[in-house]
Amino acid sequence: MTKFTPIKKITVLAALIAATGFSGAARADKLDDIISSGTLRCAVVLDFPPMGMRDANNEPIGFDVDYCKDLAKVLGVEAEIVETPFPERIPALMSGRVDVGVASTSDTLERAKTVGFSIPYFAFEMVVTANETSGITSFESMKGHTVGAVAGTFEGIALEKQVKAWGEGEYRPYQTQADVFLALSQGQLDATVSTSTVAMASVNSGKFEGIAVVGKAPFDTDYVALFTNRNEYGLINYLNLFVNQQIRTGRYAELYKKWVGGELPSLTIPNAYR
Repeated sequence: MTKFTPIKKITVLAALIAATGFSGAARADKLDDIISSGTLRCAVVLDFPPMGMRDANNEPIGFDVDYCKDLAKVLGVEAEIVETPFPERIPALMSGRVDVGVASTSDTLERAKTVGFSIPYFAFEMVVTANETSGITSFESMKGHTVGAVAGTFEGIALEKQVKAWGEGEYRPYQTQADVFLALSQGQLDATVSTSTVAMASVNSGKFEGIAVVGKAPFDTDYVALFTNRNEYGLINYLNLFVNQQIRTGRYAELYKKWVGGELPSLTIPNAYR
């Protein structure tokens, strides 16, 4: 057996520390990186009015756009809006294209295996929008019809599951909300389930003729959160505080009035937390 002198023991320990990457220096985290870079890259869905869309000059606007800009402002950096379709939100983060998702993303337990979520910053109710010639007047009357929604969304997953439970009818996935409502207007779909915000914006836009909101869908309230890499605890803590501050300062209510209107939804869960 080799006998180590105290000096040799210290040398071996130092070598092990160097080899395993541990040192006394603090590791810079994502929050530091964003501040140092001078830019916050936000994944935002821009075909999801009034959360994200483009104006007449093709500039990004909407609740999520303003929310990203607010976050960038308190960080002291510039906001970069990265247009990201619904199915590409998490891949955009994992590939390093964006720093944070401000993209109306449901905080599901399955997604939380991959990314880290903040506390909810917005809440959606679900409604049924139907082609006026379909005869659909409620959620239950969708049974047996051809229905669809955006693939990978909270409502899309729930609607596909419901069609399977009914045992009749057909579910069709689409890439964007615009695709869904165009298909609905053209009669390729009989109905869809979406957030009330998107449904009313689409009906009132005048772009999709012959469609109407016919009632609520019995799906849970969809709480959505900001997201980033799950091991970036410093940034996640900052995002939680930011969401809290948006509410406490009245900015959340201000943005809701500007982009949505109506009664401000609560971001707390009844009988769970306040």
